[in-house]
Amino acid sequence: MIGVVQWILLTLLTAFMCLHIGIILKIIPYQMVWGGRLNTDKEMYRFEAVSIIMNAGLILFVLMQAGFIATPFSAKIMTYIMWGMTALFVLNTLGNALSKNKLEKLLFTPLTIIMAICTMILALS
Repeated sequence: MIGVVQWILLTLLTAFMCLHIGIILKIIPYQMVWGGRLNTDKEMYRFEAVSIIMNAGLILFVLMQAGFIATPFSAKIMTYIMWGMTALFVLNTLGNALSKNKLEKLLFTPLTIIMAICTMILALS
């Protein structure tokens, strides 16, 4: 079960990483993320840089938790990190649910709920 949860998370995080790269490359309009509240390219680059860094870090932590990469952290610290990720995804879910963009609201809200549940399962394991 845990292995499945880790693969779900890695798949979704990788998909979100691709989404944010597509936004930076202007393949995908930035109005569909960040609640539809970005107004300029400068804002978009700043926020998307944060998203890409965060996603890369989250992918790294899931890979460590799954044992694919050696972790310098104790099991207790990794549990705290998973709880932090759970909190982040819960907040992200709230943000998506309040988005001005319908696609973000309808597509990303359930995906971040799934990610919150997955990280909670990992934190509890």
